Amino acid sequence: MLSRIYIKNFALIDTLEVSLQNGLQVITGETGAGKSIILGALRLILGERADIKSISNAEEKSIVETEFSLDNQFKKFFIENDLDYEHQTIIRREILPSGKSRAFINDVPVTLDILKELSSQLIDIHSQFETSNLFTSEYQFKIIDGFSENKKLIEDYQFEFSEFQSLKNQLKKYQNQLSENNKETDYKKFLLNELEELNLDDIDYEDLQNQLSIQENAEMISENLSLVLSRFHQEEVGIFSFFNEAKSKLSKISEVSASFSELDERLEQSFVELKDIVSELENEADKIEVNPENLALLSELNNKINALLLKHNVSEVNELKEIRNQLSAEQRGASELEGLIEEIEVKINEKETKLGTLSEKLSKNRKKSIPVFIEKAESLLKKLGLEKAKVDIELQNSQDFNQFGKESIQLLFQANSGFPLKPIQTAISGGERSRVMLAVKKIIAESDELPTLILDEIDTGVSGKVAEEIGNLMRDMSKDMQLIVISHLAQVAAKGNNNYKVVKHDIAGKTQSTIIPLNEDEKLQEIAQLLSGSKITEAALEQAKELIR
Repeated sequence: MLSRIYIKNFALIDTLEVSLQNGLQVITGETGAGKSIILGALRLILGERADIKSISNAEEKSIVETEFSLDNQFKKFFIENDLDYEHQTIIRREILPSGKSRAFINDVPVTLDILKELSSQLIDIHSQFETSNLFTSEYQFKIIDGFSENKKLIEDYQFEFSEFQSLKNQLKKYQNQLSENNKETDYKKFLLNELEELNLDDIDYEDLQNQLSIQENAEMISENLSLVLSRFHQEEVGIFSFFNEAKSKLSKISEVSASFSELDERLEQSFVELKDIVSELENEADKIEVNPENLALLSELNNKINALLLKHNVSEVNELKEIRNQLSAEQRGASELEGLIEEIEVKINEKETKLGTLSEKLSKNRKKSIPVFIEKAESLLKKLGLEKAKVDIELQNSQDFNQFGKESIQLLFQANSGFPLKPIQTAISGGERSRVMLAVKKIIAESDELPTLILDEIDTGVSGKVAEEIGNLMRDMSKDMQLIVISHLAQVAAKGNNNYKVVKHDIAGKTQSTIIPLNEDEKLQEIAQLLSGSKITEAALEQAKELIR
C-alpha cells in the first residue's frame, strides 16, 4: 500500500506531503490545478526519465519520495539485491541541479533497473489513454492466467522456459564456436600429423646433428683416426714406445732421488689417461663406417625438422613440441565441444518434454476459463454503458514454445451487434478503451493481488447511470486493494473512503500546487461543487448527501 507521498521543488510544487489510506482514495481538483504534476512525480518512482526542466528552483535538488507498507513476500527481492528490508519502505528519487538523477531504496543507492523492478510490483498508474498494454500478448495472457488460477503453473513453466532459453543460447554459442574451429580443422590436423610423425619426444637434435656430421665426414675421420692410432702404436718410433722409455728412465731417477717421485707418479697417471684416450679412439674408430643408407635417413630426418622449424618460424625442437601440444589440445577441445553439444541437446529435449506437459495444462485451464471470463467481462461492460459489447479470447497453437506456453493469444472485441469480432487493437474506439480496461482490471483484481492502482480520469466522457456504475465498480475493487482515483465525477468522489483535493494558489507572487485531505464536510462541499459548478446550490448539496448516503 502507498502510505505517503512527499514532493519537493518539482514543477509548481514547492513542498507537498500527503498520507494515504487503504481502500478507495479519490483525488479531485480543477483542471490545471496540478493533478498531472503529482502523477508525473510518481512516474519518477517507476523509473521514468528525469527532466531537469521539472526543477522549480534551479539551485536546489528536486525530491520525490514515497513510502509503502510491505508484507513479507517482498523480503526475497530485498535479500537478492542486498537491500535492508523494512515493513515501511521508502523509495526516493532525486534530480540534481546538474540534471543527474539518483535513486534510493531505504536510503541505499540503487540503479534504475532495481528501482523499476520493485516499484512495478508496488504501483500501477493507468491514465485515460494508456491502454496500449491491453493490446499486448503478455497482458492478455496475464488476464486469462489470473482468471484461470494458473499463477503457480505459469511460474513453474516460466522457470523451465528460462532454463530452456539459456540452454538454447549455450547450444548456439558452442555450435558457433565449433563452426569457427572447423574452418581451420583440416589444416591444423595436417600440421599436427606432420609433427606427430616425427616422434619429437624421441629426438635429440644435437645428437642428430653430430651423427649426421660424422656420417658426412666418415672417410676423413676414419683416415685421421688411423693415422693418430698408428702414431701411438708404431714399433720403436711410436708414442707409446717413447712414453715407456721415458717412464722407465724417470722411475730409475725417482729410486735414487725422492724429489722426482711425485713427477714419476704424475707421468704414470698421464700414461694411464693416455691409454684410456687411445682406447676410446679405437672404439670410435671401430664405429666409423661409411653407410650411405644411414646417411640418407639422417639427412631426411634433419631436413624434415629444419623444414618444420622454418614453417612454424621457430628455432628449437622444444618449440615444435609446444606447438604440437597446443594443436593436440585444440583437437581435444573440439572433441570436448562436440561432447558438450550432445549433452546440451539431451537437456534441451528433456526441457521440451517438461514444457510440453506444463503448456498443455496451461492451455487446458485457459480454455476452461474463457467462457466464464467472457460472461463476466460482457456483464461488466454492459453496466459500463457498452450494452452490445462482445468479447472473446482466441488461442492458437504455436510451433515453438514462448514465454507463456506453446500457443498465441488474441483478445477479440466488438462494441456493436451484427459485426464480427476483431482483434481489440483494431476494433476498440477511444471512448471505449478506458471502460474496457476498467472491466479488465476489475476481473484481474478478483483473481490476483494487484499493486496500488492509480486511475487517472479514465471516467472522462461518461455521466448518469454509467458514472454511477463506474463508481460502484471502483468501490468493489477497493475492497481488496488500494485504489487511487483522479476523477471529475461526483458519483465516483461520493464513494471514496478518503477524499483529497489538489489546489493551486499564489504565495509571494508564485503559483504553487498542493494537495489537501478533505474532512466529511469538505467532501460534501467538493461533491456538490462537482455537481453544480463554482456556485454550490442547496439542490446540489442535497444531491451530494444522497450520493454519499
